[in-house]
Amino acid sequence: MAPRQTPTVRQRRFGAELRRLREAAGLSAPRAAELLGTDRTTISNTEAGRFGVSEQRLRRLAGIYECDDPTLVDALAAMTGGRSSGWWDEYRGKVPPDFLDVAELEHHATSLRTLQTAHLPGMFQVEDHARALFDQYIPALPRLEVELRIAQRLARHTVITKTPPVTYRGLIHEAALRMQVGGRRVAKAQLTHLLEESERDNVELLVIPFSVGGFAMAGDSVLYAAAGSPHLDTVQVDSPIGAVFFDSPTQLANFRRRLDAVEQVALNPRQSRDSILGIIRDL
Repeated sequence: MAPRQTPTVRQRRFGAELRRLREAAGLSAPRAAELLGTDRTTISNTEAGRFGVSEQRLRRLAGIYECDDPTLVDALAAMTGGRSSGWWDEYRGKVPPDFLDVAELEHHATSLRTLQTAHLPGMFQVEDHARALFDQYIPALPRLEVELRIAQRLARHTVITKTPPVTYRGLIHEAALRMQVGGRRVAKAQLTHLLEESERDNVELLVIPFSVGGFAMAGDSVLYAAAGSPHLDTVQVDSPIGAVFFDSPTQLANFRRRLDAVEQVALNPRQSRDSILGIIRDL
């Protein structure tokens, strides 16, 4: 089996969890390979996300590592096998890899939590709003790349409408809502769309008003993708150089606490819709 040259974040996430299970069992990679009946290179490549494994081999490894969490084992088993293609693969090599990693995480998540303080959630952006954002890049992006990025961003909305749909809870600062990206007309259409999306049964959009003042993670852009087991959750944070991903137990626990703290100061869903409607009326 030839190793993957560029494993995705989800594939690396799978391997990282296997490494944690092995280390928790107190086994070296050579010893794990011996017990599995393979070589150390296979263990190393699997833990780096370069090799996939079958469900049968995954369950054998879980037994060797004495993992007593059936929910985690089942969630890992659901990630085994060859890399299945998703709609995002159409854009591979055409948009930045982290765009695709985010789309893959969202697609496989059991629920999503986000925090946006300067921008609106990507999966709820309308075409003109997204185009205005990409047109602001310095240096300027080629026109074809702008259109590809827009198409890929709009396609991310499918996680909200698929069967079964993902549960989504988004925290949005009032500053992001009042920023007239693309001008007044575009801003009004974007906020109207956001208001309509907030009426979905699986979507909660919570506004952080200016009156709150400072709060945890002010200025951050965060995506928390929950998996079939909390051990497999992943966090993505925007940075000036692209997406940064976190998955250690301590990091995940800290992000959950921080998001919980921000939710405590946000408006409730009804108040949030009223706030968005008020901003639309001000335009």
